[in-house]
Amino acid sequence: MHTIRKSALVFLFVCALPTNILADNNFGVGVKAGSLGLGLEGIWRPIPMFDFRLGGNKYDHDDTKSRAGIAYDGSLNLETFYATVNFHIPLMPLHFSVGAYSNGNELNLTSEDAPDFDIGGITYSAEEVGVLSSKTKWGGMAPYVGAGFDFDLFNKVGVSLDFGVLLHGEPKVTLISTGSLSDNALFLTALEIEREELEDKVDKLKVYPVVSLGFKFNF
Repeated sequence: MHTIRKSALVFLFVCALPTNILADNNFGVGVKAGSLGLGLEGIWRPIPMFDFRLGGNKYDHDDTKSRAGIAYDGSLNLETFYATVNFHIPLMPLHFSVGAYSNGNELNLTSEDAPDFDIGGITYSAEEVGVLSSKTKWGGMAPYVGAGFDFDLFNKVGVSLDFGVLLHGEPKVTLISTGSLSDNALFLTALEIEREELEDKVDKLKVYPVVSLGFKFNF
């Protein structure tokens, strides 16, 4: 439901524009694909040098790999909604962008079955550990800066290439256990060391690279 409500903002942005804006060929819609997933975008260009863009992206990616010495089934769930202001260089296809993203990106991890686990430098049995579950989230709002190129044909259809950085901020990582020692003080201390190791692994994502290729149609 949360995703549906936010996706509806893009549609309402389209519907709310005055008829004379559409008639002047300065409004467009587009689809995008890139490092934030698949997206839909509305574009309003009231004057030649500036446009405003409102859109959303979503994509889920699953993988299995070792993190901090433990094998996890991982799911990176990308969900962002954004508004940007874009300055176009006269007589060039280049533009510069600043904006803000509503950041719903998450990384979810679940440990795979194993006979034992090394938690904080101590070996525990599978029964003692149970299943390890981790969730990584970032701040709800994230600033964005970037640049890109727009290529239009007959002022009706076009291709865009955007690149920039999404300033995720510091990750917030949780790690819980379902095993027989899940409320043991010594084990919880070791588990906190493991959580900090996971946090160090995802810290590089506090600055997330954004690259996308888009196709648009101007009304």
